Amino acid sequence: MEYIYAAMILHTTEQDINEENVTKILEAAGADVDESRVKALIAALEDVDIEEAMETTAMAAAPAAAAPAAEAAAEEEEEEEEEEEDEEQAAAAATAGLGALFG
Repeated sequence: MEYIYAAMILHTTEQDINEENVTKILEAAGADVDESRVKALIAALEDVDIEEAMETTAMAAAPAAAAPAAEAAAEEEEEEEEEEEDEEQAAAAATAGLGALFG
């Protein structure tokens, strides 16, 4: 992933995405640089519109990140409803019990 991040940093800072610049960023970050991976990255990005790829990825990630939060909220709401039902049942049972004493 660090290779992709290096390319994204270069793109964001409007620097050329080339072997030398990617290598510099990776070395500055303390990564062990594999020249063949750098070359493969540069070749793979040759025909890619990085801005479009970043936007597409961000848009795809947003709903995926929101799903667990929505699921957790739904589960919490369900638990609250169950607690309310339990309380209502307990109150009804107590009322019935009192009625039996006086009935």
